[in-house]
Amino acid sequence: MKPFVVLAAAAALTGAAPAATVRVLPTAAPADTSHPLPMRTGGRTQTDGAMIERQWPDTYFDVGFRGTGVLFRVGEGEVHLHVVVDGQPPASLVRPKPGFYRIDGLAPGPHRVRVEVVSESQAGPTGFGGFFPIAGTTALPLPPATRRIEFIGDSHTVGYGNTSATRECTTDDVWATTDSSRGVGALTAAAFGAEYRVHAISGRGIVRNYDGFSADTIPSAYPFLLFDKAVADRSEDWSPQVVVIGIGTNDFSTALHPSEKWKTREDLRADFERSYARFVSGLRTRYPNAFFVLWATDIAAGEVEAEGRRVVERLNAAGERRVAFVPVHGLAMTACHGHPDLADDRAIAAALGTAITAHHAFPS
Repeated sequence: MKPFVVLAAAAALTGAAPAATVRVLPTAAPADTSHPLPMRTGGRTQTDGAMIERQWPDTYFDVGFRGTGVLFRVGEGEVHLHVVVDGQPPASLVRPKPGFYRIDGLAPGPHRVRVEVVSESQAGPTGFGGFFPIAGTTALPLPPATRRIEFIGDSHTVGYGNTSATRECTTDDVWATTDSSRGVGALTAAAFGAEYRVHAISGRGIVRNYDGFSADTIPSAYPFLLFDKAVADRSEDWSPQVVVIGIGTNDFSTALHPSEKWKTREDLRADFERSYARFVSGLRTRYPNAFFVLWATDIAAGEVEAEGRRVVERLNAAGERRVAFVPVHGLAMTACHGHPDLADDRAIAAALGTAITAHHAFPS
């Protein structure tokens, strides 16, 4: 594997003198792997021996340390990783081989590294084995995050093909041009300095998936750590103040087939509204103090937006007051298969940020 290089100028964020270049290189395993550095994980994960498994999009791993470098371990699975050092532009590891990687070329001093998954992993989970010190490296605490946002959605939340310069894409093109770190969740969270989790799967809906294909809907997959649904997420250490939900595109963007259970569009709409409201009510039980933001675009001749509004009206009628609806209009949709491009992702994030601020969703 060729080395991946990213320029680093860390002084502004860490107080360290800027280094000339930062290198990310495959390396041999350290002699001692029994003392990994403490890290912060963003996203749902499960532990399999020494390896952390993850499958939901935009998982990230943060570490703080003092020194001139650090090691990290990549596990099995097809993945595209970004390695961000001190907030600088990322180094890119595309389908890296399992093993250890070394970040070096840093000036002596304090540093922060994030390894983030930017690709979608519907086919199976991928592994991350943590961070490990090199000689002279000592752990530093990460600043505590007091704000937390959860994002639930479909391909528009994943960042499906969002860096593509064309709508015409192969399956490989979609994988290669998806960058969740530049998508709606990451952008919105960054604006508020918040930790975040993304629970989204391309092609899935509330009651119906794209073109009626058979697979778990978002409410069916949501409760579990991985898509095999073997282990439910029962963690009690995640309590977001804001939950952002954008679902409905796949329920309504294609025509019904005679073999589907809904005989009319009205039947589909009624099922969607009941099921979406029930899903949000379940989330209210899970997160009693959260503020909910539901958003939708105006695609499918406005049907997705209209149904999103009706869901919020239904919730209001049932007594739910800590919820807002955000319509998003005027997107170019020039990325793969007519999905939001990077400018669209920024526009969606800006609309969500405006609503979160206007409703004082984060305690002051």
